[in-house]
Amino acid sequence: MNRPLAVGLGGLLVVVGAVWTAQGLGYLTGSPMTGVTLWAVIGPLVALGGTWLLVRGGRGKAGR
Repeated sequence: MNRPLAVGLGGLLVVVGAVWTAQGLGYLTGSPMTGVTLWAVIGPLVALGGTWLLVRGGRGKAGR
């Protein structure tokens, strides 16, 4: 995966994971996901995966 794609996808996953976490914890309302514990668990996992992609994409070829 090339660097800009990894960094862009990683950033998107961090944002999506944060939104899902906030919805699962009930901080963001107006969604069927609001207050559902499953999303409070999945969200941080997605954000963690996005962070991993950001770090890997930022390193470039050194991580290979």
